[in-house]
Amino acid sequence: MSLKKLLFATLFLFIGQQAFSQRNYDGYNFLGIQGGITFFDIQTDDLVTTQKEGFTAGFTTRGAFRNNFDLIYGLSFQSASVGVEGRNFLGNTQNIGYTIQGVQLNFLGSYNIIVKHLSLEFGPIFDLNGKMKLADDKYEDYILTGYNTLTAADIQDISKFNVRLAAGLTAGLEHFRISAQYQYGVTNMLGGLNDKGLENEDFKGNSSTIVLMGVIYF
Repeated sequence: MSLKKLLFATLFLFIGQQAFSQRNYDGYNFLGIQGGITFFDIQTDDLVTTQKEGFTAGFTTRGAFRNNFDLIYGLSFQSASVGVEGRNFLGNTQNIGYTIQGVQLNFLGSYNIIVKHLSLEFGPIFDLNGKMKLADDKYEDYILTGYNTLTAADIQDISKFNVRLAAGLTAGLEHFRISAQYQYGVTNMLGGLNDKGLENEDFKGNSSTIVLMGVIYF
């Protein structure tokens, strides 16, 4: 992901937030910072994966839209981790760690069960991410479970743009809330591997992420 893309996304978010503020001058509009932990996995039949913990941090805006609905825009940095099973030349298996770093843009609708205190949230999230990078290069020659020649190093160039659908619950005070959210990837995040001439030429995988966050609004 390039700095140019990140700056463009940030500018777009702030322009949207300011326009939203003008529209909702008689309601409320909050700018906030958020951070928390993630539990990430890849749902796939092509690799043996294990869910691992990561983290996320960024900023968000929330504003009254109509009746009991809010709109939420956010930009966050996310570092996700996942394990993939492989074996060395002796046949010993190992859970091999990978890290995926990227930026998320979210555009969510929020239904207020209790205004400013409890809400259900849902909507799309757009990911710009880098490689699924090996956490330790000493495992790069391990053969992945289910294959004869596919190594741990071969599967790092995953798709750089992905779309997720998110749903969750946010609860708390007017200026501090906690959020539990589930994100499911609707695009094939392993699709970038299919033009590499690997042992498998039809990788399919969808991200599955649980996010637990705290949000401070100003």
